[in-house]
Amino acid sequence: MSTTIGAGEFKSKCLKLLDEVARTNEPLVITKHGRPVAKVVPMPPEGDLVGSMRGSVVWQGDIISPLENEWEAAQ
Repeated sequence: MSTTIGAGEFKSKCLKLLDEVARTNEPLVITKHGRPVAKVVPMPPEGDLVGSMRGSVVWQGDIISPLENEWEAAQ
């Protein structure tokens, strides 16, 4: 669940609100004239990003060296 706050109030309490988003891990929606215009979301812990793609790439061999056989189009 996210908290909603007006842009003027966000402007005056910005640093405090950023600390609160980091502490509670809850997003904050900023509105202008009652319409949502921005969303402040907490950053994921750094450990989640590093190595998150490990094991997702499959090695298919050397893709840089020339092929051993000639292509028909190259003749």
